[in-house]
Amino acid sequence: MSLFKTLSNLLSKLVAVNSLVILFVILLAGFSVKDYACYLVNSEQVVGQELVDLLNGFLWKVGVLAFMIAGLFHFLTVKRMIGPIRTLSVAAKEMKEGKPPTKVSVKTSGELQELVENFNSMSETLKSVQEQRDEMLRDIAHELRTPLTNINGYLEALQNQVIEGDPELFGSLLEESRRITRIVELITELNSWSNGQSFLEKEYEPVKIDQLLNDTVTAFQLKLTEQFADKQIALDEATISANQDGLKQVFSNLLQNILDYNVGSSLSIRGQKVQDIYHIELSHTGQRINPDKKEKIFERFYRLEESRSTKAEGAGLGLAIAKSIIHAHQGKIGLTTDGTHHTFWVELPILTNNAEF
Repeated sequence: MSLFKTLSNLLSKLVAVNSLVILFVILLAGFSVKDYACYLVNSEQVVGQELVDLLNGFLWKVGVLAFMIAGLFHFLTVKRMIGPIRTLSVAAKEMKEGKPPTKVSVKTSGELQELVENFNSMSETLKSVQEQRDEMLRDIAHELRTPLTNINGYLEALQNQVIEGDPELFGSLLEESRRITRIVELITELNSWSNGQSFLEKEYEPVKIDQLLNDTVTAFQLKLTEQFADKQIALDEATISANQDGLKQVFSNLLQNILDYNVGSSLSIRGQKVQDIYHIELSHTGQRINPDKKEKIFERFYRLEESRSTKAEGAGLGLAIAKSIIHAHQGKIGLTTDGTHHTFWVELPILTNNAEF
């Protein structure tokens, strides 16, 4: 529910409360004066100007009493209704000042309860994003520290004439420099696909997904033949809306990951049309992955082992980039595993006949 609708409903409740308060004051004063007038006339035999004076005095007393009772009721009711909004306002102000978002805990109901729940959900999301950002910065610093330390060490040794330059040394420096460049390029590429924004920013066209998969497998044919004695490939024909280069990178990253961590001799690649979805599976036997941590392999800089090579190609960004690209195509990607038998799966929407470009 939108904030505007929530405030509109709150305003309606305030109007209803005010109307009830006014009605209460009128009824209390009216019935009290009527009953008192009847008592004076019938029991006390009071008439004429004396009756008018007594009724005027009584009306003032009843009016003040009714106003106090109604005012107290109105104050407590409005305070209860406005309290959650005030609490949300304080929490929002703290977030604006850069303080860590905290969960708002207030007792309310209806639209306000939904607003509080949405605010808490937003706070949790912001907190998660902030933690991921901090973790990413630490990971980037970790990835760049080693090559920069190596380069600085070599350059200081050259400056102090501890060692002399030779082609092998300069080749090592060039390799470290290229590694830094590659990491930066991967981070830039990952950001360009993040949050699905590239669905509008990049060029999309009808692509035969089965042909694209076959072309990608062909590019890896030599390496696949070396590792897999048994290859099973079965792909249904289908056309999707895609950025061809982006999807090629996704399947290249998946195949490279399979090659890097494979321990078996069989590979299965299947593509099936399931209603309006094209479902792709790449299955093999690989190094152990804890099933509870299978989602983490799609996170930035995540590695299965801390001892894994830290060369640029192993920076832990390939699967994160694949995930961002698939999400930009309005699809899904994941991993199913029992620990050693792994199946990467991808789902992409099939292009319908009435789709427009």
